[in-house]
Amino acid sequence: MISYDDFKKVEIRAGKILSAEKIPNTDKLLKLSVDFAEKKETKKDVTKEDGTVENVLEIVDTPRQIVSGIAMYFPDPAVLVGKTCMFVTNLEPRTIKGFESNGMIFAVSDDKGNFSLLEPNSSIQPGTIAA
Repeated sequence: MISYDDFKKVEIRAGKILSAEKIPNTDKLLKLSVDFAEKKETKKDVTKEDGTVENVLEIVDTPRQIVSGIAMYFPDPAVLVGKTCMFVTNLEPRTIKGFESNGMIFAVSDDKGNFSLLEPNSSIQPGTIAA
């Protein structure tokens, strides 16, 4: 068993799946691109009309890549695109078959082959943290 204090350390967020594809030469693995409404500041050179270059700060969305062993439940991974699911988002990055994974999707299955992703209702936006 883990303590309540240990459980409180787990960050659970809603994320919208932007893309899903099978990882080549594997039976179980999918590579997901997931939007958690995380932003990143980047600097970008912009050429102005007068030919001068200005360095501007740009704020861009930064989806995360998550590798998950759920491919056997999704013969067509495209059905996952657009789904909002729940993920653990504060795990250390892990490299699986050469792909970095930055989180873990919540899913359940039983010995009868039943399977389900944990999906919040449609009013929950990407990035929402579970209370």
